[in-house]
Amino acid sequence: MKMSFLGVLVAAALMVAPALAAEKVTPQSEVSKTLTQMEAVNINTASAEQLTQLKGVGESKAQAIIEYRKAHGGFKNLDELTQVKGIGPKLLEQNRASLKL
Repeated sequence: MKMSFLGVLVAAALMVAPALAAEKVTPQSEVSKTLTQMEAVNINTASAEQLTQLKGVGESKAQAIIEYRKAHGGFKNLDELTQVKGIGPKLLEQNRASLKL
């Protein structure tokens, strides 16, 4: 009896172990929700924190964008962003889909 109980216990542990060791995978619905929540950044109203979410934009470039828009009354088009020191055509193209006016 003792041996049977021990055998059942070992068998149960072996069946449960792979499930416990499995890598946690993010469900596709959560990934889709995260992508949906990521909205385009309005360069005329975004905070420095929002601007730093863009690829290649850190605190100093975010501040430069804010200073430029204050000095020039906002951006008239997305291409004008290249007039900001440190923002070139390549950086603009990397972020174009994430930007709006």
